[in-house]
Amino acid sequence: MKTKKIPQRKCVGCGEMKDKKELMRVIRDASGAFSLDLTGKKNGRGAYLCKNGECLDKAKKTKGLERSFQMAIPDQVYELFMEELTSSGKQ
Repeated sequence: MKTKKIPQRKCVGCGEMKDKKELMRVIRDASGAFSLDLTGKKNGRGAYLCKNGECLDKAKKTKGLERSFQMAIPDQVYELFMEELTSSGKQ
């Protein structure tokens, strides 16, 4: 019996390949708004990050998200992601 292939994605912060379920997805929808997609099923262009603040900081420093979306991302978006990340980790 064949084993099911587990999808792998690359974190834009640390650059490590991990299972898709271990990562959170950052999406840009059709209107251009950015949001976190913890389910991985929302529509829109996506990039993946580890579920910790360190990778978010690395992505901001190396402009990993900006390269993925091919546009500048305001600092307010990074702050919003950090708040959502810390609040979802406490639940």
